[in-house]
Amino acid sequence: MRTRELKVARIGNSRGVRLPAASLKRYSVGSVMIMEERAEGILLRPAGPAVEKLTWEDTAREMAAANED
Repeated sequence: MRTRELKVARIGNSRGVRLPAASLKRYSVGSVMIMEERAEGILLRPAGPAVEKLTWEDTAREMAAANED
């Protein structure tokens, strides 16, 4: 997994971050997300059923594209 720094933007009285399009596509994010507050930080995940796992082939392809070992 890759770590990214995201800027926090003002949206009215709230704050928000923009998520990269590639990440939204990879995790099949639609119009609703679930936020969980945890001891180690905030977890965002798509609403609905769990995300389909990648095959070994897909994983290797994505790792090669990201120059990961």
